[in-house]
Order: sequence, then C-alpha cells, then structure tokens
Amino acid sequence: MRLFAIIGSSFKIALLELWKAKLRTFLSLFGITIGIFCIIGVLATVGSLEKNLQSEIRSLGTNTIYVDKWEYGGGPDYPFWKYVKRPSPRYDELAEIKSRTSTAQYVAFKITTPANVEGNGNVAERIRIYGVSEDFTTIQPIEIQYGRALSEAEFYRGTNVAVLGHTLAERLFSDAAFASQKTITVRGQNLIVIGVMKKRGSQLIGGWGFDECVLMPYKSARTIMDETKADPLIMVQGKEGINSKELKDELKGTMRAVRRLSPQEEDNFSLNDVNDFTEVMSKAFVSINLGGWIIGGLSFIVGIFGVANIMFVTVAERRSQIGLKKALGAKRRMILTEFLLESAFLCIVGGFIGLALVYALTKIATAAFSFPIFLSPGIIAVAIFICIAAGIAAGIIPAAQAAKLHPAVAIRG
Repeated sequence: MRLFAIIGSSFKIALLELWKAKLRTFLSLFGITIGIFCIIGVLATVGSLEKNLQSEIRSLGTNTIYVDKWEYGGGPDYPFWKYVKRPSPRYDELAEIKSRTSTAQYVAFKITTPANVEGNGNVAERIRIYGVSEDFTTIQPIEIQYGRALSEAEFYRGTNVAVLGHTLAERLFSDAAFASQKTITVRGQNLIVIGVMKKRGSQLIGGWGFDECVLMPYKSARTIMDETKADPLIMVQGKEGINSKELKDELKGTMRAVRRLSPQEEDNFSLNDVNDFTEVMSKAFVSINLGGWIIGGLSFIVGIFGVANIMFVTVAERRSQIGLKKALGAKRRMILTEFLLESAFLCIVGGFIGLALVYALTKIATAAFSFPIFLSPGIIAVAIFICIAAGIAAGIIPAAQAAKLHPAVAIRG
C-alpha cells in the first residue's frame, strides 16, 4: 500500500511539474515523442506490410509446390538460357504425379492468357483467362458471392462456363449480382457465367488477380489458347501432416521418373516451394525493422537527455522538500523510487503522445491507400516498456543525487 501511495504522490507531483513549466516540459518530452513515433511508426507499418505480404503468399497455396520450367526468385545472374530450353509442364503429367507421389493430396493444372472479354455490350481489355483443372479450386479456395462454383462434371466435360472476378463482373454488368447466367465472349467463344467470386481487394505482390479474371475449365480453355504459350503450371499440395520439404523431396523423384531422366541427366523442371517465399520475406523485413530501430533510437537518445535535464532541474528545485522528507524519516530508496517513478511517468506521457500520433497516421494511411495498417497489442507493450526503460535510464543519476542529499544541507538549499 505504501508503494501505491508513493506512486500516486509521484504522479501528482509530475503532473504539477508538467503544468508549471509547460514549455520546458514540451521541449524535454519532444525527443521521447518523436523517438516513439519513429520506432512504433516503422514497426507498425513494416509489421502490417509483412503481415499482408505473408497473407498474400499463403494465399498462393499452403504447403504447395509449383512445378514449372522456371525457378522463381532469380537474381541478376539468373540463367534464363538454361530454363527457356526446358519442356513446359503438361496436363497429361497430372495422373502420373498423383499415382506416384504418396505425400500429395491434390494436383492441379493451370494455363492462362490475357484476352479481351465482352459482355452486356461492354469490353474489358487484357483480362486474365485461367483454364484450370478440378483440384485448382481446392488448392486455391475460391469464395463465391453470387451463383455457384465450377462443378466436377463441368471440369470433366469441358463445358463452356465461367466464374468471374467481382471487379470484372461490375465492369461488364454494372452490378456483380446481375452477372450470373449471363453470356460473355472470349476470343469468339461464348461462355455462360455461373458464378461471381467474392471481392478480395488490391494485392501488393500481384498474386492471382482474382478480382479481374475469368476462371473456366481447362478442357474448354485449351480451345481458345495455345497451351504451350499459356504459362502452363502444375500445383501439388501435400497431405495433412506432410511438410513441404518431404513433399518436395518425393516430388523430385516423381518428376524425374515422369520425364524419364537418367541418373546422369540434370532436372529439366523446377520445384518452387511457397514456404521459401515466406522465409525470404521474413529475412528481408529483419533489416527493415533494424533500420527503423536505428532511426528511432537516435531520436530517443535526444529525448532521454531532455528528460534527464528536466529531472536535474526538478531535483534542484525541490531540494528543501527532499531534505524535509529525509528529516521526517524517508529513506534513500524511497527518495530514489519517487524520482525514478516521476521520470518514467514523464517518458510514458511522451510515449503516449507518440502512440496517439502513430494511431492517427495509421487511420489516415489506411483510408488514403486502402492498405490496412494497425497497432498490435505487442507493439503497444513494446512502446510502454521502452518508455519505462528510458525513464529509468534518464532519471537514475538525478534520483541517486537526490537520495544522497544530507537532510540539513538539502533544507538549507
């Protein structure tokens, strides 16, 4: 109870000091405010950016391997000449991959090409047309808002039907709800719209771009595009409990068997693991976060010196009060605790001002750029911890000097 009484007394005294010397307090806390603003602002922005990017990467397919002729994520020394000579993935390889790979749960095939889409007298140019096999919508879950999804029979027969992205449906039919059972034309072929996907919003890394696309069965899509030039891709998703490394190891042997490669021949395919993209992204954000800490830390050092300055002045102004307290029996640790709490409180005030500025900035940025930026409880906890640590660091020397004062000398002072 005594400790709480000391804390309450320290807060009251600190508030009086803040109110009594407004300009001095503002200048002293300005560095803390800017430091917290820089650190928490960078952490919140980078954390939100990383979370959104990781979410988009996971949307490419969890525990999924992309079988392609190209190896993703190449640098400046990317051997383009080596990969361009490789054969493209083929639809007829799906059956063998399914039968030979015990760790695989779903195997899908995809081809795509840009094309103009006509509907309701409107034309949308260079829209992504996806021709997909049945398992594609399992590996890439598609939320249908209006109508229904592609059926197993439509995949099997290659029926001329399609599911539209939400934004594309709005462009063609003004209201996405009116698109179902309407007819669109793609490269001279009429397709019946059976469903409209739920809107996903803008994506930072492009991704599949489902908001503006036409999704149709592979067997009907191959009649309107050249499969070998339509970016063919095989997607393999592992069974539950199987990690992507196990899947990749077995899939490598499967693909070598499917392609009939001898032990001396190099792989003529690439196995791209979605989880690898997540790890690369995480490593990149470590450096960005470090930069934010350095920028904010420099401002914070200035702020700590400012708070230390105000605490030295406070100790000098309250020497007689310190002497009186010690004469009445106050021990050194009580005086030390009182000034450390006051110093920490001053830093917390500056920190909350910085947090308020960051919060306002997140709301403005989210509204302006349609990019969700948020302050997580963890980041707020980090800010409070930093402020308390900074307060102790800034107040330890002035508080120690106050605790060492002799009562008689302090009262005369």
